[in-house]
Amino acid sequence: MKTDELLIRISIDEQRLQLLDADRVIMDTAIATAANGPGEIMHSECTPRGWHRVRARIGAGCPPGMVFVGRRPTGEIYSPALKAAEPRRDWMLTRILWLCGLETGRNRFGNVDSMRRYIYIHGCPDEDAMGVPSSHGCVKMRNDEVIELFDRVPVGTRVLIQEAPLQGQAD
Repeated sequence: MKTDELLIRISIDEQRLQLLDADRVIMDTAIATAANGPGEIMHSECTPRGWHRVRARIGAGCPPGMVFVGRRPTGEIYSPALKAAEPRRDWMLTRILWLCGLETGRNRFGNVDSMRRYIYIHGCPDEDAMGVPSSHGCVKMRNDEVIELFDRVPVGTRVLIQEAPLQGQAD
């Protein structure tokens, strides 16, 4: 697939992610965005809106449930026991798609830079609720679904994060 034909669309209002190939939906799934809602300011723990692209793909070949810290695999595999031992940990699991903002002053450069805010699409514990805002700014997905998305999209894939619903929208 060519990068310019792929598009990831995310609706904060619907807590949904779609992957489109030439305007045809090829993946549609529930996700979880920020508990603090939408917003672009550094340290806000909000999900940034607007046009982005996939800057880096991290975790190829790692087993499902691999724990990442600072974008590096720790060697730990997530388990409920690990969560019980570290209940406050922000779990980034399985795969990471690191996003880079494309709109200067909105999500790129200065105190609104999505890349410098470390905004990702990443896996999370399977017991985390999807469809409910609960992240620290990132887009969380089920582990099997983040693997599917990761395997379909190359670096450079466009990502549109919006508040509006996804239904009936054309690119």
